[in-house]
Amino acid sequence: PWRPQVLLLEASGRLGGWLQSTRAADGTVFEHGPRGIRPAGAVGADTLHMVSELGLEGAVLPVPGDHPASRNRFLYTGGALHKLPSGLGGLLRPVPPFSRALLWSGARDLLAPAGTEPDESVHAFAHRRFGREVADIAVDSLCRGVFAGDCRTLSVRSCFPALFQAERRRRSVLLGLALGSGKERGVESGLSRRARAERWSQWSLRGGMETLAEALAAFVRPRGVELRCHAPLRRLRRHADGRWQLTLDDGTVTADHVVSALPAAALAEVLPPEAEPLARELRRIPAVSVAVVNLQYRGVTLPVTGFGHLVPSSEDSSLLGIVYDSVAFPQHDGAGAASVRLTVMLGGAWFGQSFGDPASVSPSLLLQRAQEAVRRQLGLDAAPTHSIVRVHQACIPQYTLGHWQRTGKRGQGVGGPVAAEAPTAPARPAERIARVLAQQQLPLSLIGASYAGVSVNDCIASARAAVGRLLGPQH
Repeated sequence: PWRPQVLLLEASGRLGGWLQSTRAADGTVFEHGPRGIRPAGAVGADTLHMVSELGLEGAVLPVPGDHPASRNRFLYTGGALHKLPSGLGGLLRPVPPFSRALLWSGARDLLAPAGTEPDESVHAFAHRRFGREVADIAVDSLCRGVFAGDCRTLSVRSCFPALFQAERRRRSVLLGLALGSGKERGVESGLSRRARAERWSQWSLRGGMETLAEALAAFVRPRGVELRCHAPLRRLRRHADGRWQLTLDDGTVTADHVVSALPAAALAEVLPPEAEPLARELRRIPAVSVAVVNLQYRGVTLPVTGFGHLVPSSEDSSLLGIVYDSVAFPQHDGAGAASVRLTVMLGGAWFGQSFGDPASVSPSLLLQRAQEAVRRQLGLDAAPTHSIVRVHQACIPQYTLGHWQRTGKRGQGVGGPVAAEAPTAPARPAERIARVLAQQQLPLSLIGASYAGVSVNDCIASARAAVGRLLGPQH
């Protein structure tokens, strides 16, 4: 059968993008990007199926539902750690930092009328449905943990589509989520069945998340895919015959179709002048920078056990949260004396005001800030035995109000003319990027975190959808 010739161009010297794992000589693994993947939903099942196909089943490290990292999540507010409520107790009586039982927030949601706006900020949505305290503390922290972003500017429709659709469908978020939407489960595999039976909250891989990118590369190379690193794209132009000419540092490449996983702003810089309407929309998708500080301690004990804690912006805007890596994945602790591994997340939407320009910030300042947070919030006074500081510039796209109008349907990526011929949803008022691609008949598919979800699962799903539109679902 006909097989397309596929060339993958990577600007850096390694594959995997934000999937970055450092493996120390003693077996310790430090994650600088995503540290776990959620198995839930169709996209989660599809990713687990891919993991099986890559032969990584034996390398999966699950976090089952009864594990402390699944059950215990904390907020640091008012100068103290508070376990997020779980179970009936947290619903029926006030649990700090909340002044009222969460049952009242649930009752508010059940009684409040449905919203009528086509989009709304995450904060406004949560405030309207659940009250100011839930919005200011819990939802503010959640958006900082997931998007490193400000819930007052993020779009609920694009960032939390399940909540938005639940309200639209059932008039109540809680009712809508409880009754579900009848969506498909994704591709079943032994791993997805096990994840469901054991109620995994997340999973990782024995060698760290970068193992996933390495396994993908090893899988596609013998199947005829050419992978080229150190090959940044400098310019994208159209030939008279409609094909693309890609200008690299060392020459040019001609392609019938381009699938771009570049961040939106980076793609905007290389597009031809005639694609300026598309470039203009792409520049409207901002991204924030995050400093990730990995710390390892020996001979210390955490005051609590759980996944980690988040910090609301009202408490300390510069510090997003601290993940207790060694609780969820002790397999990454390495040989030798028992250790505690933590990851401190700094900056996000508050990077500039907290630390200045991410391109020139001093790593020692970030390390000092991270150690100070661990000392103050977790009571660990000892100096870490190992530390790594990474600044990820413009690493998390921000789906601000109206993002859905720029990009169209969430979870599908953005396709060129192929997608335009068979829309998967009724046309919305201004799905501008998809419309420009269709109008100009550009043989271009946009995938990656800028458009239809920032998680690893979402990025895999958008790539799968783009290939399905190009070659048919059997591929």
